Amino acid sequence: MTTTVLVLASVFVGAGMQRFTGMGFALVAAPFLVLLLGPVEGVILVNMCGAVTAGAIIFRVFRDVNWKTYGVLTAAAVLGIIPASFAVRMVPAPVLEIGIGILLAAGLTVLLVMRSAHLAPKRRFLWTAGALSGFMNTAAGVGGPAVSIYSLATRWPHHSFAATMQPYFFTIGTLSLLAKAATTPDQFPDIPWQMWAAIALACLVGLAIGELFAKRVSPRVAQIVLIVLAYLGAAATIIRGVLDAVG
Repeated sequence: MTTTVLVLASVFVGAGMQRFTGMGFALVAAPFLVLLLGPVEGVILVNMCGAVTAGAIIFRVFRDVNWKTYGVLTAAAVLGIIPASFAVRMVPAPVLEIGIGILLAAGLTVLLVMRSAHLAPKRRFLWTAGALSGFMNTAAGVGGPAVSIYSLATRWPHHSFAATMQPYFFTIGTLSLLAKAATTPDQFPDIPWQMWAAIALACLVGLAIGELFAKRVSPRVAQIVLIVLAYLGAAATIIRGVLDAVG
């Protein structure tokens, strides 16, 4: 029961943060779902819920999406999704747990450090960001840091970035699930349909609450909360991997 409540709470908060920041679901929910369900099942659930939440937001931001950039990012992400789907199958669970935590913490740290950096928005940087994002999304459920680093370094306007991320996360979440279905179909979460219904409801309610709070809470405050939660989750995931490895 405790695990169920924590899973639903993670999904709820992640969906709300997705509405705040445009990419908050994986950053908040991924480390906690990995901690609760394991490195493979947790990431699969993150991919599923991330695709659902992003898909639900697409129609609200459709006019602001940069579809050309979306196309390049998605094509590049496929280059990362394919090797990551095999890595999930071959790497031991404790190593995955530790790796997921380190990837998330490192991505967030680079994201913060590079706030003052500036890069020209060249195509090779966009391809690199997309490939890294696709790999991290499939392996760790966190495809956001790589593209966020690109957006900050190139001064991509946040309004356009947040809108473009919705079809992007919907697409790579779906592609990651298809890749895992082809390579590790036996590792999909064995969850009763009632739990799936509860998870879907938590996603939708989280998005609705996030919509209300987005009008009252500054994006800066939401981003600070997001980063703190994600760092705590990353640390917890690393600790679990270490404990599994030694015991």
